[in-house]
Amino acid sequence: MSLTSILGIMLIGVLAGLLSGLVGVGGGIIIVPALVMLLGLSQHTAQGTTLAMLSFPVSLIGALNYYKKGMVDWKVALILCIPFMIGGFVGSKIALEISTPMIKKIFAMVMILVAVKILFLDKN
Repeated sequence: MSLTSILGIMLIGVLAGLLSGLVGVGGGIIIVPALVMLLGLSQHTAQGTTLAMLSFPVSLIGALNYYKKGMVDWKVALILCIPFMIGGFVGSKIALEISTPMIKKIFAMVMILVAVKILFLDKN
């Protein structure tokens, strides 16, 4: 892997980390498209790579800042953990059976739906 690639990956990580800490997103919305568009990874590989990266306690560092300000509901977070892991397991099994063009379309639709909801349907 070239130095340019390593620096590019590090830049993607920093930007995704900043957005994750700022607005709670980063993995799927920043890293997956960046890995596909900038590094040429397939959609499936980008998704798998992002899930692998998130497997490490990277989010914990950002969560600690929120915790210090009293902005973490640990009970909800702990209740979410197991179903999230189950969903991640099942979702990855399904995704790996879907063609790359179709999974890209599904991914894009999810991003569009989230954007429309935030931009036009949120009341507060």
